[in-house]
Amino acid sequence: MEDFKDLRVWQKAYELTLAVYQKSGTFPKEEMYGLTSQLRRATMSIGANIAEGCGRRSDPEMRRFLQIARGSANEVEYICFWREI
Repeated sequence: MEDFKDLRVWQKAYELTLAVYQKSGTFPKEEMYGLTSQLRRATMSIGANIAEGCGRRSDPEMRRFLQIARGSANEVEYICFWREI
C-alpha cells in the first residue's frame, strides 16, 4: 500500500478536518463538550482510519478501515445537516 498522505481521499479528509476545526471554533461555548467535540472527533476519525488501513498492509484490512472511515463521514454529514453548517 502506498503512503496514506499520497491518497487523494486522505488529502480531502485532512482538508475537511481543518475546515471543521476552523468553523466549529465559532460554535456556542456551551457546545464545546457536546456537538463541537463530537464533530471534531468524527472528522478526525475519517483521515485516521484511512491512515491506519494503509498501515495494515492487506487489502481486506484496508477495506475494513475504509468502511469505518465512511461511517465517520456519514456521522459528520448528519451533524452538519442537523447543525446546518
